[in-house]
Amino acid sequence: MKKRFLPSLMLIGAATLPWLAQAETIKVEMTAQEVDIAIDNAGNTRRMWTYDGAIPGPVVRVKQGDLVQFTLNNHTDNGNSHSMDFHAAQVDVLDEFSEVNPGDSKSYEFQANYPGVFVYHCGAESMSEHISRGMYGVIIVDPAEGYSDEYPKPDREYVLVQGDLFEDGTSAEDITMGSNWEASLINGKVFHYDPVHDANASLMLEAEPGERVRIFFVNATVNDAVALHPIAGIWDRVWDSGNPKNASYGLQTAEVAPANAMVFDLLTPADRPTNNAIVDHRMKAALNGAITVLMTYEGADTEKGRDGNLILR
Repeated sequence: MKKRFLPSLMLIGAATLPWLAQAETIKVEMTAQEVDIAIDNAGNTRRMWTYDGAIPGPVVRVKQGDLVQFTLNNHTDNGNSHSMDFHAAQVDVLDEFSEVNPGDSKSYEFQANYPGVFVYHCGAESMSEHISRGMYGVIIVDPAEGYSDEYPKPDREYVLVQGDLFEDGTSAEDITMGSNWEASLINGKVFHYDPVHDANASLMLEAEPGERVRIFFVNATVNDAVALHPIAGIWDRVWDSGNPKNASYGLQTAEVAPANAMVFDLLTPADRPTNNAIVDHRMKAALNGAITVLMTYEGADTEKGRDGNLILR
């Protein structure tokens, strides 16, 4: 998937931006798929629109300065045009982000100039419907200089994406206006990681006592901001858009606007096992699906939140 290739533009810029000299070309390919997919832990399904058949789509992870070469395939069985809008890209909305008809493909490239965490989503008409049906995901752009005192290395990393679920058959116009809203989705499911409120939930975030747990959080709802709070904890550091320069310290709750993303660090107590509930403190959202349990104990699963296992499915 990766090629060590330096375009001429990168070589010219390397004299003034040394991190460009370490840049790579990263090839990313996804297929838009309209599929029946489980939207809760009981296995109830809805017809959703996805990237690669999952909500959210695949995590894309690159370094600042990398050249991303992207291809979107719109499956021939689909009934709608789709597109790809990377919030990490600086391109032309009428060119790179244009719609792709069923059976067609589109390729474009962009340089990941800014570090952080960004949403990607479908921008085809009606954008509200395409996003609410699950066409979104996350691109992480790691800072070129790596970890630092200002942006420390975490012990575990997780991706959480909050989206909407509307009643089946809701029109695009009603979705845009927020009518017939039914529930909150966390990584594609209602109460995905919350066995307290859903006996069918089999997954939780895990960590060892004393670990730094990093949450890459994306708000993929159509209209509503998310008030993200770790019940029984305090966010040690929060980086707006995930940029190390946008740091806040000791926050109880952070407001994440629609189509924005933030990085949240939680330092778990080292002297005892604990549990946190990461919630959207807007109670309508929390009590309709937007609660995630982080369980901290000795002997936590060594694979969760490590080695690229950022989304638990």
